[in-house]
Amino acid sequence: MMRLARWIHNICFHPTMDVTTTKNLNVALLGLAFMLIFTAFQTMGNIQTTLLQSAANPDSSGFVPGFHGSGYTSLAIIYAVFATANWVSPPVVAWLGSRLTMVVGALLYAVFIAQFYWPNDILLYGSSALIGLGAAILWTAQGNFLTLNSDSATMTRNSGVFWAMLMSSNLIGNTFVFFQFRGLTDIDEHTRSVVVIVLLVISLAGTAVLFLLRKPSWTLDGPQAPDTPTQAFQKAWRLFLTPQMLLLCVTFFYTGLELTFWSGVYGPSIGFTKAFGLQAKSLVGLHGILIGAGEIVGGLLFGIFGHVVVKRGRDPIIILGFLTHCITFFGIFLNLPNSAPSGNADHASAYIESNAYLAIACSFSLGFGDACYNTQIFSILGSVYSDNSAGAFALFKFVQSTGAALAFFYSYVAPLYYQLLFLVILCVLGTLTFLRVELNTRRAAGSIPVPTVDDNESFQGDIVEQPGNQLVH
Repeated sequence: MMRLARWIHNICFHPTMDVTTTKNLNVALLGLAFMLIFTAFQTMGNIQTTLLQSAANPDSSGFVPGFHGSGYTSLAIIYAVFATANWVSPPVVAWLGSRLTMVVGALLYAVFIAQFYWPNDILLYGSSALIGLGAAILWTAQGNFLTLNSDSATMTRNSGVFWAMLMSSNLIGNTFVFFQFRGLTDIDEHTRSVVVIVLLVISLAGTAVLFLLRKPSWTLDGPQAPDTPTQAFQKAWRLFLTPQMLLLCVTFFYTGLELTFWSGVYGPSIGFTKAFGLQAKSLVGLHGILIGAGEIVGGLLFGIFGHVVVKRGRDPIIILGFLTHCITFFGIFLNLPNSAPSGNADHASAYIESNAYLAIACSFSLGFGDACYNTQIFSILGSVYSDNSAGAFALFKFVQSTGAALAFFYSYVAPLYYQLLFLVILCVLGTLTFLRVELNTRRAAGSIPVPTVDDNESFQGDIVEQPGNQLVH
């Protein structure tokens, strides 16, 4: 144990480590920390509904007297606070620094997990508000720290590596639930206590890894004079209203819609499709595993071939994600009945005979396409908005969470085919707007010739590059 501690100390705190090695180490540790934190959080999220139902059911061996908490109310609070807190998270990062901010955010995740040890209405809703705040500052600081440890040549690679490590949590969490809770409709007090303690330890282990992150000595990352709330809001609002950010917001919004679809709609729709027979419920667990596998493959692929993306641009990966998602949506359209999300699919039929292999194949491609979009969003924000990465990532999470919340409210009442149509429309629009920003960015960088215009004419689509790699019209 002492040798292991000494080895970790030498790796993480070696005073003569060069800048490139330090940056690579920080990215790897960042991915490891988030993998552990979200392994705990994703696993808890997967069993949260069953756990809360058991705690509120007097006939359950896991019954907690006086508890009447609702998972849907908890989720609504998380969404509301998360979206709102993204507007004030940049000054928190400026005040505490990205490393300490991530530690605070991670601890709030641990608080949310810990309160499940003995469910209580006030604790459930209070911790839901706290984790909404924690998620906002955690993800804003993560985007800022990843940007500080990347440059234009490594941002795509680092985004892919981080995304693959993060999404490993989805695979681990869903695999654990699939094998340990398969067929379980009730969670007794002992099982609840053991699971909460184990997940809490994993979450705190991820928080501990954040302490190993090395301070980026090549830039300023530490406590700074923070903006006032009014200044922070005004700065974020000005960034939000820039033409480039408004275009990207369409892409952000789409990622929120499809996040809710693959995480909260498609899995239950598979489970509600009676044509799958007795394997319907087990397919829900496999859906989560295949989503994670697709995310990991996408992240690793774009991480390994990041140098190619730097030469070719981000548009080929976005187009790949677009084609993958459109084909997937069409496969789901053919394979599942229209009434699947509402649970009233007992006698409904799809356009083809529902096929389990096609269902889980669509799960994999949903995850892969999601990785295409998210890794390139991370890459373009870290490159174009390197001087204001905290604000840019905060706006990304604000718009994404708003889209996810909207989709959450309509997903259980809207028929499946209408949801798929809406997703396709936003997928087309989000892809086109991202490609436009990417084209403008490459023109500004000089990799694509900018059309010439007469001195007396104005070219509305042109962009000039200002100091600090900040693009403005």
